[in-house]
Amino acid sequence: MTDQNRGAVSHFLQLAKGILPPMNPAGRPFVAGAAVVTLLLRRYSKRAGVVGALLTAWVAWFFREPGRTTPTRPGLAVAPADGTVSHVVEAAPPAELGLGDAPMTRISVFLSVFDVHVQRTPVAGLVRRVSYRAGKFLSADLDKASEDNERNAVWLTSADGHDVVVVQIAGLVARRIVCHVAEGDKVTAGQTYGLIRFGSRVDLYVPAGSRVLVEAGQRTIGGETVLAELPAGG
Repeated sequence: MTDQNRGAVSHFLQLAKGILPPMNPAGRPFVAGAAVVTLLLRRYSKRAGVVGALLTAWVAWFFREPGRTTPTRPGLAVAPADGTVSHVVEAAPPAELGLGDAPMTRISVFLSVFDVHVQRTPVAGLVRRVSYRAGKFLSADLDKASEDNERNAVWLTSADGHDVVVVQIAGLVARRIVCHVAEGDKVTAGQTYGLIRFGSRVDLYVPAGSRVLVEAGQRTIGGETVLAELPAGG
């Protein structure tokens, strides 16, 4: 292969790397399982093998974890997930965290099966508590899903002293919540901290008095879209 051809191949691989996002490690067992099924199907039918290959590709695509550029200005709370804002309401944070009944502003983001399903920390700071609670599997776009569905709540104290809560909520199809942070961990804004399989919702609670910058129906990009400006002087 000539130097010119090597350069063309290298350029193509770089372009492909930029277009095809990496896969979250939690997806590897699912992709491997789909690939094995595809190989078995091909022994019996080429058409079934094609279907299996498409399914394997979709599973790999579902677990994608694209790189994101997170705003660094202090006092911002960024979207914890890709999706659509379904509700902006005043509500008490999850009782299991022990934050009391004082209402906070809750911004809910609904994830369809076509959205990126990794979750990202909305602020830089310290993980104060992580609490999992079993529950129902209602449709995640319903307001009562915040109270009734299976969930995993993370209480963060931001670098400027604000209490912020992010909650992973299972939905009709989602049956597994994965969380990679624990009490005492230090996190940066926009870092991947968890994953929900396969269709779900993420609630962000910010302090009362925060300036919400999104509305119901708006699309969000996890780790990039600014959902709220936190009050000055945390």
